[in-house]
Amino acid sequence: MTEPLFCSVELAARIERAEEQFIAAGTEAAIQRDPGRAFVSPIAGGFACFAEDGAPFNKVVGLGFGGVPDETALDEIESAYAARGSAVQVELAHMADPEVGVLLTGRGYRLVAFENVLGMQLSSVRATPPPDGIDVRQCGEDELEAWLDVVVTGFAYPDDQGTPTHEDFPREIVERAERDLVAAGARTYLARRDGVVAGGGGMRITDGVAQLVGAATVPEHRRRGVQTALLATRLADAAAAGCDIAVVTTAPGSKSQQNVQRQGFHFPYTRAVLVKVPE
Repeated sequence: MTEPLFCSVELAARIERAEEQFIAAGTEAAIQRDPGRAFVSPIAGGFACFAEDGAPFNKVVGLGFGGVPDETALDEIESAYAARGSAVQVELAHMADPEVGVLLTGRGYRLVAFENVLGMQLSSVRATPPPDGIDVRQCGEDELEAWLDVVVTGFAYPDDQGTPTHEDFPREIVERAERDLVAAGARTYLARRDGVVAGGGGMRITDGVAQLVGAATVPEHRRRGVQTALLATRLADAAAAGCDIAVVTTAPGSKSQQNVQRQGFHFPYTRAVLVKVPE
């Protein structure tokens, strides 16, 4: 049994800093492809990011722990997104300064979704063997394409448990985003079941926080322990690397949330997803 995780404002701020650095680093990789269109702009302790049309990195992250943004800064950010024909999406932790939410809703942002951030203390994590027939290993460079294929394919067929997503990304956009996450420092893991590639996942470490990302299993291998094995391997590697906490973001009520809670993750906080569509 893992020790219950109490999430203070300080811990939430630490997790959000890791998240904003991850999204910004992934967007920096996109800037290398299109420096005239992609951008990363600091705002009130967070970042406003835009990678390309329809990309999952197109959002404002990390607000609410470094002061309240002023109206002029928001005007500039909103103009930058509008110039690219994009809505402004802000992911705001419920433990952030509540004045930020008041400011955004006053400017016409509307609530469209929630996402749950779950965490686990790693002090008691021990390596556990995977189920029979399942092998999980960190990828070599020659396995990147296999990892991309299984992760992108898995995302194309989401489980229908939990709240429906408000986003839908084309396969080529997801693939480029995953490549950018690898460029941003994410470790990649492949799971094989009876010798066949069945699933994949990623992990990025920032200041002792292990972010577990990019987890997906192709439909024909689901409900066979693939994700449990991927989770256990990454947690053991995170603990061995000196991390004290692991975090994962899920849709509320999803199979992913159920899986990680079964493995000892706790529910520190929620992010509200607020969107403003350009006029």
